[in-house]
Amino acid sequence: MISEKMQDALNGQINAELYSAYLYLSMSAYFESANLPGFAAWMTVQAQEEVAHAMKLYGFVNERSGRVTLAAIDAPPADWPSALSAFQDAYAHEQKVTALIDGLVDLAASEKDTATGVFLQWFVSEQVEEEASALAVVEKLKMVGDAPSPLFMLDKAMGQRKVGGG
Repeated sequence: MISEKMQDALNGQINAELYSAYLYLSMSAYFESANLPGFAAWMTVQAQEEVAHAMKLYGFVNERSGRVTLAAIDAPPADWPSALSAFQDAYAHEQKVTALIDGLVDLAASEKDTATGVFLQWFVSEQVEEEASALAVVEKLKMVGDAPSPLFMLDKAMGQRKVGGG
């Protein structure tokens, strides 16, 4: 059985993961409108991964005889001044999610909830990957700068990402 405090915190994380999916779908729509389908595809894959994260939490709360309660999802931004700006926002967002996961790990420890602490270790590792993935794209976009040809080449490469492929 999971404590009410831990249950509430995990429900908050489900909302945060669904917001992440919403944010990345919004970024995908932005990239589609900017004629950058590879970046759009990358963000769509990212959105799918965030939904999977939410469902992993959803399943865990239920498995621990908790109660999932869903809250409203805030509207994400819709526009960015550039591809670099969007990916900088994605990287900053992943850093925020990492802080949320770290808070859950701390709460599980303070609640002496070993099962949740062990479960959350997957998310700790996942966030290392999430931050590295977003930062790698930020660094590539910084190298490309405003040059259209390299941007289109990078866009094509970004479109190769598949679900589960980082």
